Amino acid sequence: MRPNPQENVTLSLLLSCEAIAARVKELAALISRDFAGKDLLLVGVLKGAFVFLADLVRALEIPGQVEFVRLASYGKGATSAGHVQVILDLEVSIVGRHVLIVEDVLDTGLTLGFLLERLRARQPASLKLCVLLNKRVRRACDIIPDYTGFDVPDRFVVGYGIDYAEHYRHLPAIYTLSFVKSDA
Repeated sequence: MRPNPQENVTLSLLLSCEAIAARVKELAALISRDFAGKDLLLVGVLKGAFVFLADLVRALEIPGQVEFVRLASYGKGATSAGHVQVILDLEVSIVGRHVLIVEDVLDTGLTLGFLLERLRARQPASLKLCVLLNKRVRRACDIIPDYTGFDVPDRFVVGYGIDYAEHYRHLPAIYTLSFVKSDA
């Protein structure tokens, strides 16, 4: 039986549904302007970015194709596993395409650094990065997103597609998650 991570945690609102929706609309306008007339391929990083990507695509004023990758770097807890494994790779060629990676959280940058290097080798016309949440404090490599939803503190976050141990993705807003010490 799986342990229930919803026990012994506290959630505190970080970003409301309204704040997220407004920022997604602003990002979509910027992306639409920057990629107007270009063959845009949006690459969502599963699983965490799926809600953000869906809202972003619907807010775009330009057409774009959507593909997904899935990488494993966070284990079942709140810390990185230290290495990156490709679980699902792109099914289309990106040679000569304008590629926009859409990610939920940019933290240390190790996972995105791996993905950027991997995709650059496939010779896209351009390769840009859009992140919903940017945690600058823990950055371990030199990655600067082209589009940022929000700069956030170094706290564990959940909601709006982002999980902890496969829980909390369903929450419509973004919350910080704190572990409560048990008296047992």
